[in-house]
Amino acid sequence: MPTLLPRFQVTETPEIEHALKVAEQAWPELSRAERVLRLFQAGADAIEGERAERRRARRGAVDLSAGSLDIAYEPDYLERLRSEWPE
Repeated sequence: MPTLLPRFQVTETPEIEHALKVAEQAWPELSRAERVLRLFQAGADAIEGERAERRRARRGAVDLSAGSLDIAYEPDYLERLRSEWPE
């Protein structure tokens, strides 16, 4: 089919063949091209979901540790430290 969009080739390795069989079982009503598109979309969604989960975990760790060192310093510690710096 003519197109101006870039194209690429994919060799049907055993891993690709397996993914196509899984896609065929999941979406038997779709054409092979539509199943490949769905596989790409599902892969992108999975990667984005993993990234979002890692961000949530990092934020949770920050929230969990936030304020944990408050008792290590007196309330005016930072101001006193700065007053010792030369101008």
